[in-house]
Amino acid sequence: MKNDHMVYQPGMEVIESRMLDTVLHYRNAFNDSDYTAKEVEAALSKSILEISDLMALLSTAATPFLEKIAQRAKDTTRRHFGNSVCIFTPMYLANYCENYCIYCGFNSHNAIRRAKLSDSELCREYEAVAATGQEEILILTGESRSMSDVKYIGNAIKKARQYFRVIGIEIYPVNSDEYAYLHQCGADYVTVFQETYNSDKYEKLHLAGHKRIFPYRFYAQERALMGGMRGVGLAALLGLDDWQKDALSTAVHASLLQKKYPHAEISLSCPRLRPIINNDKINPKDVDERRLVQIICAYRLFLPFASITVSSRENAAFRNNIIKIAATKVSAGVCVGIGGHIEAEPQAKGDEQFEISDNRSFEEMYKAVKTAGMQPVTSDYIYL
Repeated sequence: MKNDHMVYQPGMEVIESRMLDTVLHYRNAFNDSDYTAKEVEAALSKSILEISDLMALLSTAATPFLEKIAQRAKDTTRRHFGNSVCIFTPMYLANYCENYCIYCGFNSHNAIRRAKLSDSELCREYEAVAATGQEEILILTGESRSMSDVKYIGNAIKKARQYFRVIGIEIYPVNSDEYAYLHQCGADYVTVFQETYNSDKYEKLHLAGHKRIFPYRFYAQERALMGGMRGVGLAALLGLDDWQKDALSTAVHASLLQKKYPHAEISLSCPRLRPIINNDKINPKDVDERRLVQIICAYRLFLPFASITVSSRENAAFRNNIIKIAATKVSAGVCVGIGGHIEAEPQAKGDEQFEISDNRSFEEMYKAVKTAGMQPVTSDYIYL
């Protein structure tokens, strides 16, 4: 018998918060047909948007206004971020996973090559990435406590601090005291994808493992901030469920965190589904690039101070254009396999999580940002 996806398992920290109820309230209240051009125009006339305005900008009624929305988003981005675009490199330390998520290449039922970097391999990977000029890294693992425990991740963070100024982590959700430990090791921020905010669909997509527990994952960012992290990142995996409702839920979640923890740096990602090993039919057929632009621009107008990341899941042409409008952070030199940054070993040690679209190196991305008339930034934070 499967565990109830809404019931915490032993050892999972429960925090006093009603944030999940609030997000689901707005998600359930959204009705696309409620919005007309009048509501979209009203939203575009405001300098500070309410949730109802966000709903209007995500509605089908906003489609004819996309160019105007993009121009407003561009002006807002320039006002708060100037021409800067941060560049970072994600690095996968391990691809062992204990979850059964049917859309993910790492899932425990998928027959792939599993691997985990040793201490010496970690340092060689770090050296290879740092040698390109990169100063920010995002450390990722598969969701397996037994194979990539908190101590292993903490050790990897400590070693990364010798090479990089800014360190993010995208790992399985942990308790606030564990986030505090990882922050003490040197982690600056935590990113967690909720995947979808539709709890019923979430249950059908996550068949086994700790990730199956919907509320524990939802509150990961709040536990990270309780643990002292400087910032948190949020995302829905666009294409898993109703894209309008998932985008709305992500932005509302981010807004509530920003209000509750005003000191925190809030970041939004906009990932779309990508094909995975042993299943090339997983793709965001209902989230085309125009809808993706709509989502990103709506995020920018609703949360003008939030960082917005567009990863190498998207193609080079799209990313070259979206950084001119609303995106403020991009990845480069990406390898989603294990051990793929070591030049002497071009064949990754472990298989990839998904296919990427933009495989440009850090140097190529740096030049592309400059060519776009923007200022590439390798680190936006300095420890004194």
